[in-house]
Amino acid sequence: MTTLLDRIHGSLAAACIADALGAPTEERSIPEIRRLFGQRVESFHAPLPDAPYAAGRGPAQITDDSSQMLLLAEAFIANGGEVTPEVMAGLLIAWSGNPDYFPHFAGPTTRHAIERLKAGDDPWDVGKAGNIMSQGASNGGAMRVAPAGLVHPGDVEGAVRAAHLTCVPSHHTNIGVAGAAAIAAATAAACVDGADLFHVVRAARHGAELGERLGSEQGRHVPGPSVAQRIDLAVTLAVQSRDLDDAIERIATVIGTGLPAAEACPAAIGLLVAAGGDPFTTAVAAATAGGDSDTVGCMAAAIAGALHGIDAVPAEALARVEQANRLDLAGVATRLTAVARPLPGQNAAAQG
Repeated sequence: MTTLLDRIHGSLAAACIADALGAPTEERSIPEIRRLFGQRVESFHAPLPDAPYAAGRGPAQITDDSSQMLLLAEAFIANGGEVTPEVMAGLLIAWSGNPDYFPHFAGPTTRHAIERLKAGDDPWDVGKAGNIMSQGASNGGAMRVAPAGLVHPGDVEGAVRAAHLTCVPSHHTNIGVAGAAAIAAATAAACVDGADLFHVVRAARHGAELGERLGSEQGRHVPGPSVAQRIDLAVTLAVQSRDLDDAIERIATVIGTGLPAAEACPAAIGLLVAAGGDPFTTAVAAATAGGDSDTVGCMAAAIAGALHGIDAVPAEALARVEQANRLDLAGVATRLTAVARPLPGQNAAAQG
């Protein structure tokens, strides 16, 4: 049986692998990626000198996506399985002091939020500030959110509540929270014994609906498409495609794989389905799809890794990522499992 520890370890590992695999292809189109890296991106590459964010990084090095995800995992660990907006504010400020990530990778919403948080503004005000539709509606809250699902195995609503709190200081809008809640809910659902892609997709859609409501009622409502309905469309494209390559092109073209949460999060679910839920194939699909490839991969592979556990994650790829980034993901997973909160009576994976 796959234990909860196996699933949490698999989720963190797959997310980091996908982040590193997608870093060199970020902001590139599918034709450009195939010209530079081949039909599919199946191995780690050093980002090319013209890479807008990752230039100068080495093969298998992670970016802002999984670096913030791991910081969030440590925040849950340090606070007994829960975080508050104030904890999140401290996390973001601490992350901004890391020269490996913040100067190169921080997005516009996150940069603005950190500036205001450093100035002492209330986290509950910062994430819902703004008067343009893109502010707070990007995928920065969703990219890091997998631990909110991992600490609530089988508890979709608990995962959504936790995801919402992680978004408050930076992405407190209907769309920003909907995207994060979809990823957290799917990750939580994937941690249950007997779960399959149907359960995961259903949880993602439900999470998006709940998150949109929380973001609208407590944050700022911005114009934009429904994350839940775009998940439906992304999954439809995945199952109607001839093969993985066709699905990658359809999802990238119709849904988009860009910075908006209403693109990246549905695309992550669609690519997860197109890859059959396999962690490494999911990472490959996201890296090949381009756009915000590292973010989409980090989110999608986190779900896939939780669904299948650490044994489904290629050991060689994991070793390369851990060595390149000086990570001990087994240790993080062990500590995160210790603070996880399965629902009473829920058939979540055994603790291990």
